[in-house]
Amino acid sequence: MRFLGAWCSWKGALVALLLSNSANAITLDISDEQSIKDAASISAYAMMTYYKGNETGHIPGAFASKWWEGSALFMALLQYWHFTGDTTYNDELRVGLEWQAGDGDYMPSNYSSYLGNDDQMFWGLAAITAAELAFADASSGYSWLSLAQGVFNTQIKRWDTTTCSGGMRWQIWWWESGYEMKNSIANGGLFQLAARLYRYTGTELYGEWARKIWDWSTTTPLLSNSTWNVADSTQMDDGCTSQGNTQWSYNYGTYLMGAAYMYNITNGTEQTAWETRVNGLLTRTLNKFAPASNGGILEEIVCEPSEQCNNNEVLFKGLVSSWLSFTAMLVPSTWDTILPKLQTSASAAALSCTGHDNNTCGVRWYLSKYDGYMTMEQEISATNVFVANLIAFEKSAPVTSTTGGNSTSDVTAGDNDTAATATETSSTITSGSRAGAGILTVVLVSGWVAIMGWVVCGG
Repeated sequence: MRFLGAWCSWKGALVALLLSNSANAITLDISDEQSIKDAASISAYAMMTYYKGNETGHIPGAFASKWWEGSALFMALLQYWHFTGDTTYNDELRVGLEWQAGDGDYMPSNYSSYLGNDDQMFWGLAAITAAELAFADASSGYSWLSLAQGVFNTQIKRWDTTTCSGGMRWQIWWWESGYEMKNSIANGGLFQLAARLYRYTGTELYGEWARKIWDWSTTTPLLSNSTWNVADSTQMDDGCTSQGNTQWSYNYGTYLMGAAYMYNITNGTEQTAWETRVNGLLTRTLNKFAPASNGGILEEIVCEPSEQCNNNEVLFKGLVSSWLSFTAMLVPSTWDTILPKLQTSASAAALSCTGHDNNTCGVRWYLSKYDGYMTMEQEISATNVFVANLIAFEKSAPVTSTTGGNSTSDVTAGDNDTAATATETSSTITSGSRAGAGILTVVLVSGWVAIMGWVVCGG
């Protein structure tokens, strides 16, 4: 209790420090291209201050307790480079994307024993983003397209028909908490990756898998094609009839993004069907996560009002910002709906960047002021929403292999990585499997100590 007493005694001073507004907010004129680029430059620099992979003794692309977040950082950097033309971080980006590639499928030996399907999938999305934005392949190592193909190839081998007639488990290995669960981010993420590979390569196999994953998802509580609700998870022990209905923006965003790609690559009646799906998901996503009640500003509704967002959750609406911008380019009819939301959110985010005399950005953009958080994740999300607004000045959709993409294909990528394929077991994880779905299985103890300190001190 002495620790908590000490916490309480200097809590007031800490709050005063964290909420210091002596620095001006990031100046942002949402109608001016250079102003948006300047704002993105500030937040990109801030997020890279947390990256140590380019320093002696550290591993490129890796964050010890949150490996997947390297992919989120690199996706933000890819889009930052593409839309601003700033090459400052390209060396770190290229080295990190290669260093974590494992045997060509983002299953590096240092981390593969505790990865979830969603963790690996996000690195596949980073790789296909590099290909689509024509980020030149490394002179040695794997091509970006082949890395995305490697993730796809290893994941479809884990498509699990032992229960629920299909679907991806949340976790890869039986000893992981959540192995007995199937969830939206693992299935929606693979759906998105398949759809993007389909558009980039034109190879029908990827389209078949995208349709298969979508169709399976709609037979479960994960995805409703009538209400457009996207649930977080469902349990295998009841035949995937249960509904873990926690509402996370990235679950909606990943299905929306995949549907946008499928709309863009198809035609005729199928394209019309995908347009209906895009519109249904988009309306539901914006109504829920950019509600009129807070001015249409993007918000993670489960955790932001209660100030309980963990680092993973802080990233979600930043990912969605990027996916919304791509959706607007791929499905032009959504442009006039999406762009105002991105503009409003970026303007509010800029006003939150007043912390610590160095423009540290806040998490709750709808406050339009700094709220005391200080993590890499909030800077990634701010960078994402700033860069997303640059589509107003460059409306060209991501490239394909026939429209400027030059990343080398390898349709057998990952096939030789036998260590990447999970083996079935009769072991059942019970209590841990029922935890709410999310990406990171490692609890950040320091964060919980801080939260308990606030509670004990009276909040």
